[in-house]
Amino acid sequence: MKRKSQAKNKTATLAAALAISALGALTFGAAPARAQDAPTGLALAQQQNCMSCHSVTRTFMGPPLRDIAAKYAGKPEAQTYLTHKILEGSSGVWGTVPMPANTQLNPGQAATLANWILTLK
Repeated sequence: MKRKSQAKNKTATLAAALAISALGALTFGAAPARAQDAPTGLALAQQQNCMSCHSVTRTFMGPPLRDIAAKYAGKPEAQTYLTHKILEGSSGVWGTVPMPANTQLNPGQAATLANWILTLK
């Protein structure tokens, strides 16, 4: 019985560490775009209603997120620029429909979204 209990504890500890790591990226900002940002970014985009106006691959009210990633790929300030646009809103860059400011997001969440978008190219 001890071995089963120890295995359960190790599994629970690993799951907790992964959850804390993901939460840390949302709360304290995010590192440069990485493939492992994808699940967290998608979940955050869905939670914060980004997907009400955007799709990953199709034009909806806003541009497809892959098109945004392609437009800013390789630009050194892309993450900072997109983070600012997510927080403050934007108009005229992708057409006539403005993107409202996302005042419900903190800067760390906006950075996580920007990093995730940049992985979609």
